[in-house]
Amino acid sequence: MAKIISLVNQKGGVGKTTSAINLASCLATAGKFVLLVDLDPQGNASSGLGINIRQMEKSLYHSMVMSESSSQIILKTETLGLDIIPASQDLAGAGIELVHMENREFRLYNVLREVRTNYDFIIIDSPPSLGLLTINGLVASDEVIIPVQTEYFALEGLSQLLNTINLVKDNLQPELKVMGALLTMYDKRNRLARQVVKEVQDHFPGRVFDSIIPRSIRLAEAPGFGKSILSFDSFSKGARAYKNLAREVIKMEKSGNKFSV
Repeated sequence: MAKIISLVNQKGGVGKTTSAINLASCLATAGKFVLLVDLDPQGNASSGLGINIRQMEKSLYHSMVMSESSSQIILKTETLGLDIIPASQDLAGAGIELVHMENREFRLYNVLREVRTNYDFIIIDSPPSLGLLTINGLVASDEVIIPVQTEYFALEGLSQLLNTINLVKDNLQPELKVMGALLTMYDKRNRLARQVVKEVQDHFPGRVFDSIIPRSIRLAEAPGFGKSILSFDSFSKGARAYKNLAREVIKMEKSGNKFSV
């Protein structure tokens, strides 16, 4: 049965979608069966893997709001072993439509329960907010990865995010755990970036992934071609970083090494 991992940070521009796409791709390339769930109405994870979100007939919206079978909306990607549940702009209104629904926080949980046994990992790309869609992602998840950019105000809002995770854990999903903080957009030549690494490691003692994602033009270019970094430039430093992250995630899963919130 799949381990379900959400990538969450209510701040935009922290490398969350890039990390969701490339972690999922690297896990699949490592021989795992992976489902990427695009929970962000902007649909960047979907378009970043070459899906034209304006021409789709069905998306995650139809499962979460219209209760259609999730197996009907799963698409294959060019990476063997990697499937995706795409997003569409319809999801933008889902937060409002879900408000009056019964068990509104469990809509995604129920969608994924249908297909969970078909995969080793399910990776959820959450929207950059702490609204009802993100809450659905957290309730559906076993663990959370928090991408943190190594720039000014890196830790801004993290206490609010951890509080939200704790509220979900206390009231909706008691098994939810933080897998770790993932440092992104790192430039080793930048003294501030090195200071932020230390600051995050101090803030999350023992909970920071060893893999650090570099600031990289190739990583930034890949989504524009609808490709993961492995498909776009498998020898780039960004590709190496995400391969290492996938190894860490697999190793943690095998060893049962878990961080608590």
